[in-house]
Amino acid sequence: MVDSSTQSIVIDAPSARIAEVIAEFGAYPEWISGMQSTEVLEEFEDGYGHLVKFRIDAGIFKDTYELRYDYSEDLNRISWTLDKPSSVQKAQTGSYDLDDQGDGTTRVTYTLAVDLSIPMLGMFKRKAEKIIMDSALKELKKRVEGTR
Repeated sequence: MVDSSTQSIVIDAPSARIAEVIAEFGAYPEWISGMQSTEVLEEFEDGYGHLVKFRIDAGIFKDTYELRYDYSEDLNRISWTLDKPSSVQKAQTGSYDLDDQGDGTTRVTYTLAVDLSIPMLGMFKRKAEKIIMDSALKELKKRVEGTR
């Protein structure tokens, strides 16, 4: 697997609310830029998505892919892996780690590693990962704090 990138943000909400928004895959097209559709293909017994299909169109980046999710018992870690290669990605692993700050806020740390099927210079790939992660965290913050 390739090197991973990590970014964090503090969100004014308890970790349980943030985990709820992250696990609500059907709503992703409402708040994630470029997300065209999502479909939960498999669920765990508790109803959380286990295998989720995504279709994204972010201009120059278009892909349909499936991610396999795992959740810690306390939902403070939500992680995923690419189930099988897509037209753009050979592999992907990622996670959200939720750390309650004790004051009603939560530090969300997003870690992502993507191995692309298409050649891309390392500096451009890192820049793209930074933009994706920065956007994902800001959009998550906006969604959580705006839907109380």
